[in-house]
Amino acid sequence: MGGATLAEASVQVCGGVLGAPLLPGLIQAAKARLQGRRGPGPLQPYRELRRLWSKSTVEVEGATQVYRWAPATVAACMVAAVLLVPAAGVAPGWGVGHDAFALVGLLALARFAIAAAAWDTGNGFSLMGASRDLTISVFMEATLVLSLGVASLSAGTTDLRGVVAGTAGGGAWATPALALAALAFGIVVVAETGRQPVDNPDTHLELTMIHEGPLLEYAGRDQAYLQWAAAARHWIVLVIAAQVFLPHGRTVAVQLVALPAVLAVLAGALAVLETVVAKMRVLFVPRLLGVGSALALLGVAAWLAPR
Repeated sequence: MGGATLAEASVQVCGGVLGAPLLPGLIQAAKARLQGRRGPGPLQPYRELRRLWSKSTVEVEGATQVYRWAPATVAACMVAAVLLVPAAGVAPGWGVGHDAFALVGLLALARFAIAAAAWDTGNGFSLMGASRDLTISVFMEATLVLSLGVASLSAGTTDLRGVVAGTAGGGAWATPALALAALAFGIVVVAETGRQPVDNPDTHLELTMIHEGPLLEYAGRDQAYLQWAAAARHWIVLVIAAQVFLPHGRTVAVQLVALPAVLAVLAGALAVLETVVAKMRVLFVPRLLGVGSALALLGVAAWLAPR
């Protein structure tokens, strides 16, 4: 393993596993400052994880192993996804590959596991949140596949290492294809991380929550797994946004050095978005994601158009 690959592996593992909770912490802290509140510090997610890890889990009467194994399954999917998404144009194999569409499958499997657990417990509010999440995911995953498809067409490969390398520099931005895909992926980032206007991560009102709904029946270490998995989703989609859908350097050193600053800027952008945009009605969210799919399809058309 060369020096560049070793450096990338360190950033990928430490950032994805240990640093992921810092991203939602930065978003919440920045949003509080923008709204004129003191709010929690950026390290608050770590305190919550430590508190939850020290508490015991709960058993739901009548629940099966589907409920019991769901948090570990979700966390395992997110660990595999973290190892799959490279932080730069080179990365070790880790045994899971780097295919962009395998990432879509891992995210979908994690979503299915928590939805199945909600059905297993039979809690009405958990089922409501899970059904809304699955409805949104139908449109969100289509937009995700299309936007990653445009990036793969531009790079000539579905391997994310090749996609990061292929979209580096200015050559890939000569046509509007990648820019249109970037706009579509921006909508995916908002939906995948459960941010406004798609969802409100701060609410605990059962009638409006989406991503938080299926977590109502969990406590202790199980809930810690699920909260870390939610933070890992932030890392995954924001790293892809930074290293694929935004202009970035060609060399691995430049990519790794710039990554923390770009992630902080993207977290700040999400905080600004949540401050200036209100949560939309659930029935309008598919329309927003449909706009994202349309933008990605326009990106495909722009790539196919004669040059």
